Parts: sequence; structure tokens; C-alpha cells
Amino acid sequence: MRLIVSNLLILDILIRLLCKRDVISMKKDNLFKWKHYQPDIILLTVRWYLRYNLSFRDLVEMMEERGLSLAHTTIMRWVHQYGPELDKRIRCHLKQTNDSWRVDETYIKVKGQWMYLYRAVDSEGNTIDFNLSKTRNHKAAKRFFKKALQSFHASKPRTITIDKNPAYPVAIRPHDTISGKLYV
Repeated sequence: MRLIVSNLLILDILIRLLCKRDVISMKKDNLFKWKHYQPDIILLTVRWYLRYNLSFRDLVEMMEERGLSLAHTTIMRWVHQYGPELDKRIRCHLKQTNDSWRVDETYIKVKGQWMYLYRAVDSEGNTIDFNLSKTRNHKAAKRFFKKALQSFHASKPRTITIDKNPAYPVAIRPHDTISGKLYV
């Protein structure tokens, strides 16, 4: 699982803040209770995995150089456990996007299965949102636009530039929040 964040520096800053502040202040729902390693070590390895293109075994090697003996499956469990929590905490700190959107979909292979990746970016290239779908129809497009419009960091679109996919105008029409122009 990799986080898609338009500004990965935010991820570094937020995780460093989590290491310093939240770990100490989270007494009721301590995320790190009963863990054998310090929260700083857990967050550091999760941060390195999410921030850099490292494998779990690469991280095991890096930790061994620092005197820590870890299994690659331990790091994998940490990423699966703490990755979604970091994603939730990062969303509200993402850079605000502008109101000019570009939307497209592409056909990609995910774990051996072909799927459609819907993606919206603003005019500066910042990712607004993305969605994976098995189908390329108006229902999938509606689901994608609904998700994109609910993003914390996404501005209400003034213009949306799309390709000639006939599902987009049908999907955009029911959303009253879009008050701008649609460019094909």
C-alpha cells in the first residue's frame, strides 16, 4: 500500500509530529500499546516505506545497520496497521487544490486484474483524488466524482476538463456543487 500524496514533505512533517507529540499525548487510545518496539522506530520504518521506494527487506537491512533485528513481516504488519491511520491524519493537512480540474481514466493491471483508474488533478498537477473500478460506466464515474468532491483539500471546481467519455457529463450533471464549465 502506498499513499498518494501530492506533497510528500507533508507526510514527513506529520509523522515527525506524531513521533513527538501524539505518541506522548495519546493515553486513552495509544496506538502503540503492547508493541515490542518504541513508537519512534515503528513510525520511522513506516515513514521510510511510504516515503521512499523501499522493500520490506531493504528496511530490515537498514534497521540491522542500526542494531535492530526485525522481520520483514513485522514491518509489513506495521505498514498495514499504521498506514491507514497516517492517511486519515494526513488528509486534513494536504495542500488546497485550485478550482480547475482535469479528469481522465486509464486501464491498468492491479494484482493481475485489469481495472480502470479514474484520476482528477488540478491545473498545477496536484492530485485531487483517484478511484479504482472494474467498470467504465456512468455509475463508476458518479462514484468517483462524489468521492472527489468530498475530499478535504479539494476546492469546488470552476472548470472540469474531460475527454470524450460519455459517462462524465452524465456523472457530473447530478452534482449541484459543480457550478462551472465542462470542457471536452
